[in-house]
Amino acid sequence: MQDLAKTKIKIKSPAKINLHLEVIGKREDGFHELAMIMQNIDLSDYLEFEINNKGVIKLDSDCNDLSLSDDNLIVKSANLLRKKSNIDYGANIFLRKNIPIGAGLAGGSSNAAATLIGLNKLWDLNFDQETLCSLATTLGSDIPFFINGGIQLCFGRGEILEKLDSNFEYGVILLKNPNVSVSTAETYKKYSNRFCGQYLTDREMVEKIRNNLRDNGLNNLNFDNQHLSIKNDLQLVVENENDSVKQALYLFSKLKNCLTFSMSGSGPTCFALFKDRETAKKELNANYKLFRNNGYDSWVCTFLEKGITFI
Repeated sequence: MQDLAKTKIKIKSPAKINLHLEVIGKREDGFHELAMIMQNIDLSDYLEFEINNKGVIKLDSDCNDLSLSDDNLIVKSANLLRKKSNIDYGANIFLRKNIPIGAGLAGGSSNAAATLIGLNKLWDLNFDQETLCSLATTLGSDIPFFINGGIQLCFGRGEILEKLDSNFEYGVILLKNPNVSVSTAETYKKYSNRFCGQYLTDREMVEKIRNNLRDNGLNNLNFDNQHLSIKNDLQLVVENENDSVKQALYLFSKLKNCLTFSMSGSGPTCFALFKDRETAKKELNANYKLFRNNGYDSWVCTFLEKGITFI
């Protein structure tokens, strides 16, 4: 315990974008059957972990818009890990927030996974990735993806993961209005009401869609300097109701070097892909005032081969 008490662990907790998001249907358990490609990007939060002697989880952050109580996914993850391991240790956790909240970039899910990974090391628990993924599944649908990260196929409600062997070097521009956020749960509910008339029972269709994404998903993203194809079913709902999404997609459509553009997750963040980071950076510099005048925060990112990392 004496050695552990001196330890401070720092973790980089990256966002994700959806390179494919297909809602196959609504399941009888209330969740939706999904077929997705998720990709980490290098817009990241940072977490620091230290053991405390009080046996409690204490979370602080530089972000004033977050609850730091038991409803925070970081605290939930830490308490779940304490219960699973039956230990007496506590932890002081500090979150430096860069990923916008309610943005479709899964910052909260990334932080939850980073907490499982960070405290597993801090408390010297030695749980394997399979165990951490199992715990992550009980916390939220996007969280298991972040245990391994990088680029993965995600099926089921997000917990069935298949690692993809690909290293795209695209540059990314993100646009988000800081005054707009979207509820993921509400978006799925609206999509379900419009497009999911009955519960999904056709397992053959589910497997056919999964196999199609396995066979063709990366092909849609692998044509040099051509317009690429990205599907996001939730965009069908959000774009019609959210002017910031509609406007962001329109602005991206006018950029001559843009390979493709889409909404990420349930929005409202939208992204555009470019052949490399330098091209994206030049495009952002040329259009920064336009984006700002239309109310958007903007970022340039690249894809990450790995997800959560120790620093």
